[in-house]
Amino acid sequence: MKLVTAIIKPFKLDEVREALAAVGVQGVTVTEVKGFGRQKGHTELYRGAEYVVDFLPKVKLEAAVADAILEQVIEAIEKSAATGKIGDGKIFVFPLEEVVRIRTGETGETAL
Repeated sequence: MKLVTAIIKPFKLDEVREALAAVGVQGVTVTEVKGFGRQKGHTELYRGAEYVVDFLPKVKLEAAVADAILEQVIEAIEKSAATGKIGDGKIFVFPLEEVVRIRTGETGETAL
């Protein structure tokens, strides 16, 4: 099992969610986050004053997935989150030792 974490642009959330559902991901946790990478923020004009926005709004998705569908999940996120412009985001994959469904006590991939 793996924990897939993706940082994407907020307006791509629905597309990514649909793509993940299509490959069999049954649950996703979404968090609104702020951060920056190579784009290093940007400058905006507000009421005639220019100011720097250091941290850009992003969305963080987390999904526990079975090893069998990992490559499909990564590909689905890549294709659905891409705009071709800087700031599209990143995908991180972590090993997941154990999963326990609290309600039933199921463990491992059956708990996914």
